[in-house]
Amino acid sequence: MRYYQTFQVIEGVSSAMPEEIMIPEQTSIIDMMFGSGPVVQLVLYMLIILSIWSWAITISKFIQFRRAKAHSDQFRTIFWETRNLARIDDSTRRLDGSPLAKLFVAGYRELTHVLQESKESPTQSATDLSTVEQALRRAQLEETFSLERGVTFLATVASAAPFIGLFGTVWGIMNSFHGLSSAKSTTLQAVAPGISEALIATAIGLAAAIPAAVAYNYLSTAIRRFRQSMDNFVAEFLNIAGRYFIK
Repeated sequence: MRYYQTFQVIEGVSSAMPEEIMIPEQTSIIDMMFGSGPVVQLVLYMLIILSIWSWAITISKFIQFRRAKAHSDQFRTIFWETRNLARIDDSTRRLDGSPLAKLFVAGYRELTHVLQESKESPTQSATDLSTVEQALRRAQLEETFSLERGVTFLATVASAAPFIGLFGTVWGIMNSFHGLSSAKSTTLQAVAPGISEALIATAIGLAAAIPAAVAYNYLSTAIRRFRQSMDNFVAEFLNIAGRYFIK
């Protein structure tokens, strides 16, 4: 009799198991995003906007820097092969993407103005050279601002996006555990969907931060190289102006 009862219990359990075990439904990331709470969805939308904006800045700055490098290489060739500054000024009008060409235009205009004034009322050469240097430094500052425009936003996204995503994850997990108080079952299956939906915020936050950090480091290095090339050009231009034009 005991063996029969044991068999009946085991048989009952084995026959009930296929009905109780539920295979979780496979959901996509898009479904989990739209199935999350309003706060988590707001965080996700914010991260997506930040990611699109950072990608737009990255692509535009990459095109700008590539064009600036190509035009600067052409300008260096023209500058060192042509000894006539007036001819260089005419040739550099088409190289409007080069920071060095714009520095030359600013310095050449100021040098021409100084030479015209020196014919009427000669002044000290140091004063003349200082005005040319001021014009060059002013143009260099403007070009540096143009190169740096938008790069700071990439640094902001790289540092803030993971924390924004973490906030959405914490909020979603908090709501998932809070929902256990009204749920009939307190098993892992009851909170797993909410936790998985909340973790999407962290994943998207990292997806927005990592490309922004890589782009910021690359662009910062490129800006530092442009600054160095502009400093060298200012020194070279002042040397040429002081040697051949300022008496």
